[in-house]
Amino acid sequence: MDDAGLDNPFFAALDSLHRDIALRRGDVARYPADVAPFLGVAHAGVDVGDAFDALVPEGDEALLLGIAPARMPPGWTLEPFADLAQMVRGEPLEEVDGPDILELGELHRNDVLALTALVYPHYFRPRTMLLGRYFGIYEGGRLAAMIGERLGAPAAREMSAICTHPDFLGHGYARRLTAFLVNDTLRGGRLPFLHVSHANTRAKQLYERSGWRMRRDIPFWRLARA
Repeated sequence: MDDAGLDNPFFAALDSLHRDIALRRGDVARYPADVAPFLGVAHAGVDVGDAFDALVPEGDEALLLGIAPARMPPGWTLEPFADLAQMVRGEPLEEVDGPDILELGELHRNDVLALTALVYPHYFRPRTMLLGRYFGIYEGGRLAAMIGERLGAPAAREMSAICTHPDFLGHGYARRLTAFLVNDTLRGGRLPFLHVSHANTRAKQLYERSGWRMRRDIPFWRLARA
């Protein structure tokens, strides 16, 4: 299955699935800050000076993944983080029995923001749900677990915000949601992929045991004004 775009996932998504909401200056594009803190460049040779000035205002910052400019303009810093593990899954996952899976929408936004604040406080923003479909499991009127779609290109889709509230760990809810969305993505002819920190050994080992394949280590940076 085609994995085009996965080496430069922020720009690939901004240039395709999310072009309608992208803020763009030539070969540099980013998401609005209330959607995601992600910025991408088309290739390492892009002249980014004017674009950075226009797209990253004073007091703001952005994250880059996979591809960064080879030359940084004066007044800007690019801080490297540890590489992330980029993993793919080309085969269906075994379905997991459990409670009903609900597609999440505007009515569930506050519950989603409360849950993601526990595990994704920097990456999940008020309008992140514009990036794709999100699904969850409720128990006792509370959002117990969720999963969503974030980055992507025409032939691939990222699984993201896979999380379970601490009060509901051990019920298999994340596995149920992951199998549901991975299999639905494959049926649609797209390759599921995800990113996980190597430091998050519990999650990474869980994905490995579930048959996710390591595609590559992918570099990750923070962009800010000097």
